[in-house]
Order: sequence, then C-alpha cells, then structure tokens
Amino acid sequence: MCGIVAYLGNQQAFPILIKGLHRLEYRGYDSAGIAIIENKELNLYKCHGKVADLEKYVKQSNTNGTIGIAHTRWATHGGPSDMNAHPHYSNNKDIALIHNGIIENYAYLKQELINRGYEFSSETDTEVLVHLIDDIRKHEQVSLVEALRIALNEVIGTYAIVIISKDDPNTLIGARKGSPMVVGVGKDEMFIASDPSPIIEYTKNVVYLNDEEITIIKRNGEFKILTIANQEKTPYIQKLEMQLESIEKGGFPHFMLKEIYEQPRSIKDSMRGRVNISKEIVALGGIIDYEEKFLNAKRIIIVACGTSYHAGLVGEHLFEDLARIPVEVEYASEFRYRNPIIYETDIVIAISQSGETADTLAAIELAKSKGATIIGICNVVGSSIPRATHAGSYTHAGPEIGVASTKAFTAQVTVLALMALTIAQKKGSISKSKLHEIITEIENIPVKVEQTLKLDKKIKEIAKTFAEARNFLYLGRGYNFPVALEGALKLKEISYIHAEGYPAAEMKHGPIALIDKDMPVVVIATNKGSYEKVISNIQEVKARKGIIIAVITEGDTTVRNLADYIIEIPETEEMLVPLIATIPLQLLAYHIAVLRGCNVDQPRNLAKSVTVE
Repeated sequence: MCGIVAYLGNQQAFPILIKGLHRLEYRGYDSAGIAIIENKELNLYKCHGKVADLEKYVKQSNTNGTIGIAHTRWATHGGPSDMNAHPHYSNNKDIALIHNGIIENYAYLKQELINRGYEFSSETDTEVLVHLIDDIRKHEQVSLVEALRIALNEVIGTYAIVIISKDDPNTLIGARKGSPMVVGVGKDEMFIASDPSPIIEYTKNVVYLNDEEITIIKRNGEFKILTIANQEKTPYIQKLEMQLESIEKGGFPHFMLKEIYEQPRSIKDSMRGRVNISKEIVALGGIIDYEEKFLNAKRIIIVACGTSYHAGLVGEHLFEDLARIPVEVEYASEFRYRNPIIYETDIVIAISQSGETADTLAAIELAKSKGATIIGICNVVGSSIPRATHAGSYTHAGPEIGVASTKAFTAQVTVLALMALTIAQKKGSISKSKLHEIITEIENIPVKVEQTLKLDKKIKEIAKTFAEARNFLYLGRGYNFPVALEGALKLKEISYIHAEGYPAAEMKHGPIALIDKDMPVVVIATNKGSYEKVISNIQEVKARKGIIIAVITEGDTTVRNLADYIIEIPETEEMLVPLIATIPLQLLAYHIAVLRGCNVDQPRNLAKSVTVE
C-alpha cells in the first residue's frame, strides 16, 4: 500500500525521487508528495492525484537539493486530499516524515499530543508519528534517531518510515515493522524504498530491513542498523537479480497486457530446474528439508487472499488428487479471527505475490505459534513472508506491476502443481505412468499458453459486444471453478462491472434467477472432469435466454453448437487446465476495461500490495 523512496548523495534528488515514485505508483496512486532539503531549508510539496499531478504542481518551485524523501499514497486514515498526502511536517517544520502502514493507537496518542499543544493539519494516523517524535526529541533532549526509537516503542501497528530533518541535512533515517523497506547501497549515494524498483537503475547492492529495525544513513558513507531495543546489527548486503527492463512496459500499452503475454516465460521460469523429464523427477529444493513433514501430515491448510486464494483452491484439488492429503483453503483475513484448530502435524502453505500481505503474515504467525510447519509460495525475493516461513518456493514470475494479478496466478498454480507432484512421488500415491504423463504435459504448458495468446484478436472482438454489460456470471466445475472465480475477479477489478464466479452446479440454487437476455455467462467447459454436467448447466442458461461465452477444448463440437461465443484452447491434463483456461479470461477483462476507458494498471481503490489489515 503506499510507495516510499528516499535519496542521499551528490546528485539532485528530485529527478531520482520522481522517477522512483512513478515506479512505485502501482502501490498507491491517490496522492503524492516530496520533501527536499537545500541550505538547511526543508521544502515540502504534496497534492491530491497521481505522480504526474505532483510534477505539474512543483513546476515553478524550488526542488534543488541532494537529500529528499517522496511518497505515493493509498488512503487508509483520511480520504485522498492535499492535506492528507505525505510527507507530513512537524509543527515547527523542522522534520518531514513519510509512512506506509497503520498506527492502531493513533487516536490515544493524538489526544495526548493535542493536550500538549500540538496542532494537526490532516486526518491521517501518520501525522501523529511526526509530532510524537518531535515531542520526544524536545522534552527528552535526545537525538532524532533516539526520539524515533523511543516513539516506535510507544506505537502499536505497522510502519515503514523515513525521516529527514533540516537540522541534519546529511542524514536519512528509516524504520520498518510489518511493511517492506529496502536500502540501496550505491557509490557515494544511498537509497531507501518500499521495493527495489526505484533502486535498480543506480545500484544492485541492497539491504532488506527486518521488523523493528532502524537504519541511519550518513552522507559520509556511514550506514548503521539498530533495533528499536537499541541493539546494533550488521547490514547484510545482497545482489539484486531484477533487471531494469522487467519493470518497464516494453512497448505494451499497459503493464497488465505485458504481464499477460509474459506468462509462457514466467511459467517456464517457475518450472526451471524443478522438472527433469528424462529422469521423470519433480523436485522443489525449497521444501526438501520438510518432505517428511509433508509425508506425515494429516492435513494441509492453505492461507491466502484475492488471486492467491484462487490459486490455493486449485492447489486443494492438486494435493488431494495427487498426494492424497486433505486440504482446507482459508481466507487469510478470516483465519485468525475464528480461533482455528491447528495441530503440530499440520502443514500451512501461505501464498502471496508480494510476500508482504498483512493478513497472510498474521495467519502465518498464528499457525507458527501453534507449532505448525509453514511453507511459503511467494514471488518477491527478500520479502517478509519468505523470512517468516520455515521453507518454501519462489515462483520466479518476475516483477508484477499491474495491480490486477495475472502471471502471479499461473506461476503460483505451477509451483503448487510441482509441490503436489513432489510429495506424491515421495509418498507413492501416483503411478510412474501417470507421473510421466503429467511431467510431459507440464513441459508443454508454456507453448500451449503461447498458442492461447494468439486468440487475443478474437477475444477483443467478443469484448466489444459486452463492454457495456452491467453484470457477468462465470461458471466452472472441479479445477475450473477457481478459474471462474479468478475470471470474475479480474473483470471486477479493472472494468468495475459486477461479476460473480460460481460452481456451475450451484447456479440453479439461486443465481439462475438473474439470468435473462442481458446476462452474459462465461462457462469454462473444457472436455475434462464433469464435462457432461457442465453441458447440462449451459442448457439451463440457454433455456432462460442467457448469453453463453464458452471456453472450450479445441475440436469440441457439442458446446460449440450451444454457445453464442466460443474461445478454443489447447487440450491438456485436467489438473493443468487452469494454467491455460485463465488466459482468455484475463484478456477478456483487459479488453473490456480498455473499451470502457478504465485505468487498467491502476484501478480505483486498489493497491498492489495490501500491507495493512
């Protein structure tokens, strides 16, 4: 939620910070701001709107200076407005602060500070922090770092914070708990950011801060990390593997479309080094030390949110089909609030694209406290979830900038399939012949996804018919039910059309009442699983004059004759159908959203990484 970037060096800070904000805008885009120090003057500019609006706003202003902080916001406390935008000043305008997260006890702290004479100019919880730090610094007669450390021991909540003070134009101070923060170590310059995207153009050397750590960065190159308990830590510098081109559009009109088209590559990268077709072996190195735990597990619990939750539903089928282990899939946001029963023999699989999802992290901590083994599936190297789990696997999908997840979903399903196969072969719950069939087919999936992408032009034509639709229904059974949910979610997220995903058989238990000549119904009707039953469901829709858009297997004639519109996808193993069937639904949502004039990459009210509960 919110993007932060800071710079200290010899270059002008403003161009670096603005470029960094553009790279981070996927994290929040309802307001933006910047603060820069020059000649002991702390100049702060902020406004409601996107980063481009901030650029226009500061055009005639003094933006000189070689140290600065910048922020792009996703509103939590206080609506999007000029006054609620970050950075926030202290009352004397000596300090400026940016913040990602939520201060849960802000109301109590705010009242205390008002009683001490502080005036508030915003509705945010963040402003409490800057006044609290200022108050502690004055009354305790301590340094800014020490004031921050004391303040963080008083606040309850999550934070990624960066502070600058005009009294010390040679120092950046950052801190984190529950929100990501990375320090970039360059030549005679340093950076702080929410993720590496603003940094990789300047350096590939980074340090990921851990929870309750403070970083102090000096212009002379001094770089320290302290805990809020005042213990000094040794910074661990890592090399970024990310490439600059991976966070640029590469000629596509939107990141979302680029990421849809990257899926043959991202699926292949998710399999790389994990599938050996000649030896008929599937192996995930990340879980090798916990294979015995899997083999002895009486239950697997999958926790996730949004698109990752839908991938988890596919995972439920995979683990039960292949490894014969019972699976429960839980919304991470609900998991810890119903006092769940967790056993030490349970395996908990946490799925998150960003690795920073607050609800999923909270679910992990609860499950760990009960003695369960936690396995992570995540895309972002160095993020919080991989560090909080016992073991796991990266998806290697590459950076996903579009807010609506696409390649993350197919990469997660790929890793779940490989994980289930790894355990199945160890457990002996799958025959060698079946294993061979599936491995062979997995190898072919990237090519079949590539073939499916060639349907883009046809799907765009279908989209023209339904761009003004007010409602959609998505139906699927078995492995295709999660695909229906994901297709509906994509449409909701980026086109703002109401859509629901349903198990096809459940349609007649309520939703069938909605069907009329104006209701488009998308049916995933591939020739595997409950094919005949799905045909019956299609006929029920047709009998009520519903419009059928069917995703079918190449060569199918039965559904072709029933449907109003058809999208043919290559045939594959039933358990791998979601990897292909989801592609046309992503494209359909994309083209409908573009035709409606929606901001595809930055849909309203959404942010890429939900780092607050």
